[in-house]
Amino acid sequence: MQRQAAVVAVERLRAAGHQALWAGGCVRDLLLGREPSDYDVATSARPDQVIALFAQTFAVGAQFGVVLVPFNALGQPEASGHIEVATFRADGAYLDGRHPESVLYTNSAQQDVARRDFTINGLLLDPLSAHPNSPHGELHDFVGGREDMDRGIIRAIGEPARRFAEDKLRMLRAARFAARFGYRIEERTAAAIRAHAAQIHQVSRERVRDELTKMLTEGRARRAFELLDDLGLLAEVLPEITRMKGVEQPPQFHPEGDVFTHTLFLLEGLPAGCPATLAWGALLHDAGKPATFRVAPDRIRFDGHVEIGSAIAAELMTRLRFSNRERAQVLALVENHMRFADVKKMKDSTFKRFVRLEDFDEHLALHRLDCLASHGQLDLYDYTRERLASLPAESVRPASLISGHDLIAAGFAPGPRFAQVLAAVEDAQLDGTVHTREDALALAARLLAEG
Repeated sequence: MQRQAAVVAVERLRAAGHQALWAGGCVRDLLLGREPSDYDVATSARPDQVIALFAQTFAVGAQFGVVLVPFNALGQPEASGHIEVATFRADGAYLDGRHPESVLYTNSAQQDVARRDFTINGLLLDPLSAHPNSPHGELHDFVGGREDMDRGIIRAIGEPARRFAEDKLRMLRAARFAARFGYRIEERTAAAIRAHAAQIHQVSRERVRDELTKMLTEGRARRAFELLDDLGLLAEVLPEITRMKGVEQPPQFHPEGDVFTHTLFLLEGLPAGCPATLAWGALLHDAGKPATFRVAPDRIRFDGHVEIGSAIAAELMTRLRFSNRERAQVLALVENHMRFADVKKMKDSTFKRFVRLEDFDEHLALHRLDCLASHGQLDLYDYTRERLASLPAESVRPASLISGHDLIAAGFAPGPRFAQVLAAVEDAQLDGTVHTREDALALAARLLAEG
């Protein structure tokens, strides 16, 4: 459906006398045998010509030659989404490290490709020329992208330092693409990143956050973070993680090594497409260990590392401008990851409140990753799953037997004790010692009377 819409876009542009080709990541993914997540079209048509050619458009980036054409204007009325149509251009100087000061439209596809980031993203494809020997269409390669794909190389187009000066985020993207495809970063490109790593702070925190999240959730998180470290970027964007290096752990629980190594093992276990909050929770769950490391008479200890780690994670999540919901979930993962150690000793009410945590599947997944990245024992993970599966859903989240209004009706004056008493009544309900409204009222009355 999306591919057909992209074909229609090219057909209409060609019929109007313009050059039009698929460009960038969709071409790369097709050549790799992957289904593209989106399709982009590069054309000689100017933005006003593109807008005039289609029944509906969104000129969201017309000043840079970019127009969005929705699927319903391309013969796909039932589909949602759009095709990005961008005019061939050459860019002026990048004064803000992201946007060109000026844009010069051109009729040259080769000139347009020369401004792009990496050779593997600089490929063009003519989808209307497909034939048995070229099922996707004729390839236009002005920068050696096909050869670099064959050799497994991420290479900046043209002068690497200039490409990164234009948009500093490209330094992070180089690491992400190399990890995602299992490629290596070409020497001159890597050297330019190391030389300019400190300039990553010129990129907005939201863009950095989004790029890091992609690294964490594309299935090659460990490799991505190893590359970030090697390129000098990790210390710039996530100093909290580099502080984990060399922080020893008790070998009886962590035979894998220091906190940084342990964290890399966790990242290696993150599957592609995992929730972003789980990924960030895995990255940050031990963020408090460097600050709490001490050698006690019996063994290495990290007393209070959960509380310190939660504070570190909170600062980081705020710095990178995560949403309130994402921040709350990541902090919950950090704050609760050690509670599994007590799960067999929890009384019913404590256990039920524990498994009622928001998105508890993520807590389970983090505990499993934590175990597999250290001692490898999953007995507490299995116990939690089995105990949870044995509980009827209504026993984990039962309807409340009484409320504050019931206590007022019974003659008690409202006050701060109400919340404590109602929580105690719910605990008794979860433990199975209170079953009826009358029992709940009697317990509440006794607790209030006792003060």
